[in-house]
Amino acid sequence: MDNINSQNCDRKGGKLLGRYKFQILLALLLLGLSACGLLQEPPQPVIPTPIPTAPPLPGLPAGSGEQVTDPVSDIVPNIDPDTTELVNAVSQQQLMAYVQTLESFGTRNSFSAVDRDDFGIGGARRWILNEFERVGNGRIQVHFDDFNLSYRGFSAEQRNVVATLPGKGPGDGVIIVMAHYDTRPESVTDGFTRSTGANDNGSGVALLLETARILSSREWNQTIMFIAMAAEEQETAGARHFAQNAFLDNMNVLAVINYDAIGGRAGIHQSVRLFAENLHQSVSGALGRYYDYIAGLYLPTFPVNIRNALDREGRWGDHREFVKVGMPAVRVMESEEDYDLLNSILDTWSLIDYSYHQKAVQLNVAVVANAAGAPPPPVAPTIVAMADPGSYLLTWPVDPSAAGYAISFRPINSTVYPPFRFVRADMAGNVVLTGYDPAQTYAVSIASLDQNGRLGLFTTEQIVGAPREEQELSVSLETDE
Repeated sequence: MDNINSQNCDRKGGKLLGRYKFQILLALLLLGLSACGLLQEPPQPVIPTPIPTAPPLPGLPAGSGEQVTDPVSDIVPNIDPDTTELVNAVSQQQLMAYVQTLESFGTRNSFSAVDRDDFGIGGARRWILNEFERVGNGRIQVHFDDFNLSYRGFSAEQRNVVATLPGKGPGDGVIIVMAHYDTRPESVTDGFTRSTGANDNGSGVALLLETARILSSREWNQTIMFIAMAAEEQETAGARHFAQNAFLDNMNVLAVINYDAIGGRAGIHQSVRLFAENLHQSVSGALGRYYDYIAGLYLPTFPVNIRNALDREGRWGDHREFVKVGMPAVRVMESEEDYDLLNSILDTWSLIDYSYHQKAVQLNVAVVANAAGAPPPPVAPTIVAMADPGSYLLTWPVDPSAAGYAISFRPINSTVYPPFRFVRADMAGNVVLTGYDPAQTYAVSIASLDQNGRLGLFTTEQIVGAPREEQELSVSLETDE
């Protein structure tokens, strides 16, 4: 039995060996080829491994370029030919006609007649509104801004005249140019006595109308508001009403320029006075420096004399209401006053020097055309002191509409801008500047430039450098010596 089983197994094993002989030989052959390196897997496509990028510097805004040190740029503040054309378009004849018409209303006292077109404040403000519409080239939107005035027992409805030239740029910034249109005789509430108010302040209202006529021929990045303010003579009531509402409405007011008595007279010095409170360390002081800088580019022979004060001692103007709510605001007026003409019927159109008046309006056109036409103010830079004393890293987002930037490191006690540093937009956003005095305190700000060299408004100044108390001590010692 065992032999029979053994024979059967041998026969079955032989059959199995015959059946798998080919597969076994093929496996042995493949194993040999693999051992000799003659058989490999087909090559696979190579997928590159991403190289990790270095993390941005702390505080570096998105969109900043590669770090550059002490860049040099050909994009600098320049006299823009189109702005020059607008400056040259200011007409003495137009200014004279405006002032004559305003004087012809007899009085523009806040408590004068409102129901007549030939006399009193009602006829005057309706004429101002209509004139804004007439000269606005279809671009200016005009409305009355109403409020009630109660003053020394008198009460009357008042109306600021607001003419808005909307900006076309991406920002929501507003530049306000204003002048009060009311007048007063000796008594501030007298609405019957003749009160001519040619220079104070027909000259300022004429500036508004002439500037609106000229600037409405173009489109601007920032919105421009021309405001004829009411009730300035009653302790700046009209400006207070407007400024407080603008503050509550979160209006993005970039600049407020108040023109009051700018007509000039024969023989006075060919310059203007600009009043800015806390000139060295305020947003109003920065606006005053900007005004002076642009004016110097376009009318260098008609200088701006900056005064470190809100106004003349014991006096006021409408800009003070904007300063009170933290907005940058300055007053511009003629170089010399004649107190015999103040609130007097002697203040007539015939005493104004219209050549002087023209230059004052040209200053305004140049300044507003730059502030409204250039790219909007950039985001204030992040500033880091470097290990090398007197060197600073500035980082900020680059505006696609900017061609370049001006950078100001103003010594804190300087009333004017120092020589700027410049950087092209394609190199901006991550800039190291060297060579500053490590013992000096600086107020740092930047502004955008367009391709034509128009310079925009500067960012709020940031203080860097030596501690302020050391700087103030140094100045005090120098003064004592």
